Amino acid sequence: MDSLKTPVLLGEEDFRVLKQFAEQFSSSAKTHEMTLSYELNRAIVVEDDILPAGCIRLNSYVKVRELHSNTEMEFSIVLPGFANIKENKISVLTPMGAALIGLCKGEKVEWKMPGGMKSLEILEVIQNPS
Repeated sequence: MDSLKTPVLLGEEDFRVLKQFAEQFSSSAKTHEMTLSYELNRAIVVEDDILPAGCIRLNSYVKVRELHSNTEMEFSIVLPGFANIKENKISVLTPMGAALIGLCKGEKVEWKMPGGMKSLEILEVIQNPS
């Protein structure tokens, strides 16, 4: 699984907001793989209204399976100021958030997490109605 070649598909508004956060908070160079900045630099940006419903965007509810342990996790990917682990809201700046933003239901990704490399499969994506 070559997650760095899986397309990252973002709507214009998410791209604009994420680009600002990545530039403000990222200390790593834009060429370092497995960072939000790197993912944004290789993203395919489309108009918001044509972004497929199954693609992960800000405020998406996501259900993933960690492939090695077969453990399922559910959470929403949000901007840093809205992150709250008790509410299952993770920041897009976390390794998990950066790994998943812009990917779509059914895709798999391998990403470096604090506990080592993790392989994830996206099982479900639901868009926040607000």
